[in-house]
Amino acid sequence: MAESHPHAPHQDIVYPAAVPFVLVHLVCLGAIWSGVTTRALVVAAALYFIRMWAITAGYHRYFSHRSYKTSRIVQFFIALIGQTSAQRGAIWWASVHRHHHLFSDTPEDVHSPRHHGFWYAHVGWVFNPRNWTPDRGTVRDLTKYRELVILDRLTYLPAFGLAFGLWMWAGWSMLVVGFFWSTVLLYHGTFSINSLAHEIGSQRYLTGDDSRNNFLLALVTLGEGWHNNHHHYQSSTRQGFRWWEVDISYYVLTVMSWFGLVWDLRSPPKEIVQGIRPVGRKVVEKVAAELAGAFSVETIVGRVRDTWTESHALEDLIVRTKCAGDQLEARLAELSLSYLPTMPELRDKAEEMFQGSPSVDEIVNALEDLVERAKRAGDQLEIRLAELSLAHLPTVPELREKAEEMFQESPSVDEIVNRAHELLAQAVAAHLYQSAVART
Repeated sequence: MAESHPHAPHQDIVYPAAVPFVLVHLVCLGAIWSGVTTRALVVAAALYFIRMWAITAGYHRYFSHRSYKTSRIVQFFIALIGQTSAQRGAIWWASVHRHHHLFSDTPEDVHSPRHHGFWYAHVGWVFNPRNWTPDRGTVRDLTKYRELVILDRLTYLPAFGLAFGLWMWAGWSMLVVGFFWSTVLLYHGTFSINSLAHEIGSQRYLTGDDSRNNFLLALVTLGEGWHNNHHHYQSSTRQGFRWWEVDISYYVLTVMSWFGLVWDLRSPPKEIVQGIRPVGRKVVEKVAAELAGAFSVETIVGRVRDTWTESHALEDLIVRTKCAGDQLEARLAELSLSYLPTMPELRDKAEEMFQGSPSVDEIVNALEDLVERAKRAGDQLEIRLAELSLAHLPTVPELREKAEEMFQESPSVDEIVNRAHELLAQAVAAHLYQSAVART
């Protein structure tokens, strides 16, 4: 993956691969010589709308999230129209998008503005070779259709075919304006959801990432701008949860459902729209980690050290823990064991190595004593470190106050705050232990 610093240079971009993309933009300037006809502008607008719908309602809501059902024939034609946008095939697109949701706004997310910077999230990630091959394991529901697999391999052929057909039909103005202008606008309209929709807008729901709702982006992308809604409940066909949240892609799908072309369109349950359902464990962990990260562990550790009146006693406990662990490790090594076994396993190993020896019981008993000593010392150390650090951790009310500043209201706030408190305690204890061991 790329560097996880927003302003770090991205060495993983293969810049020669970006040449065709740049040329597509430069061709748009050809309108200076080809002219701009009214008919070409009308076709450009129509192609933008039709292909944006195929991306949003097809590539995204159908192929990536399976939020409604359709026939195999309609499925193929949606994939074909979407591929004329020159954004690769539905299988590749769905694979990348499912990966995005799995790791949204973490360093593993292929296009997170928070971790990789705005421009990399907007377009740079496309030229990273690691993102060129779809993870087939995540799209088995799509690869079972042979026609989709073949179409996916014909990466840009549908786009070339459309461009050639427009040129044959109405000449250079239609090619430059009708095809290239609409394609470039389509690129950046789609890409804006990866970049702008994670930086600009409002967050109604706690999703553990930076997804936002943006009215203007919803107009440009036929409804995809309600991105925080979507991350809150991904399986909904409808992404504009409120009546005033314009979602043109959903409106078109609704009309198609009247004619039986699509069916089983999903809508969010009432408790989802109202935000009263507790969030999942994964979101709790992500949000709690972010909340804990808002406090400096080093500062808390410094405060503990400043009031460490029983440092010698604690260091003695650390030494005893370390010595017991070292002795146990040495004895296990003598028995060719690299893990902490059970007592029956220790006895079996001793009997195997020292057959007939009257010392077997003595050896096992000594090891049992070492295990118990190491466990007791470790438990005492853990309790002592917790006692020292907890007094200096931010209190639960302080964590809650910080959570209210950082995140929107959620029924899971108590669970998040308590988990953040645990994470801070663990981090402080780990720092104290490492520094104390280093001194001893």
